[in-house]
Amino acid sequence: MKTLTYQEILNYAKQEKKANKRIRLLAVAMFMQINNRSEVARRLNVSRRSVNDWVSSFLNQGLAGLDDKPRIGKKSRLTTKQKEQVYLFVKDAAHSTKGGRLTARDIQEFITSKYDVSYSHSHIYWLLHKLGFSWITSRSKHPKQSDEAQETFKKTAK
Repeated sequence: MKTLTYQEILNYAKQEKKANKRIRLLAVAMFMQINNRSEVARRLNVSRRSVNDWVSSFLNQGLAGLDDKPRIGKKSRLTTKQKEQVYLFVKDAAHSTKGGRLTARDIQEFITSKYDVSYSHSHIYWLLHKLGFSWITSRSKHPKQSDEAQETFKKTAK
């Protein structure tokens, strides 16, 4: 394993997009400079134990020791393909010219009827966020709305 210099580790830290890994890289670089884990922890405002763990991981495994560890959690009840279909449903409904407003209940009913999976409203919002949607909505367009009538009103209202 190649020994990295202080400057090389700093360069990796500057290029790193993930903040958690960047702070680990900075901790290792600072440790190489001042050789005092307590001082590194104080300067970075993290625990000394964290600095100990990061430095030890780096010394044993190199840069790979500073990578994020895999996180465990409950598997999604929807497959990737099903999530894509939900994405298309929401996108199509949002761009529909029929008017009306898409609600979490509509999405919830779609998922329940199509995939037999039940989600709470809060989970629907979380799922929408994960799919790249924001729940900031504009006023929907009424199906009987007339652009001509609006323009006429604007002219006469002045």
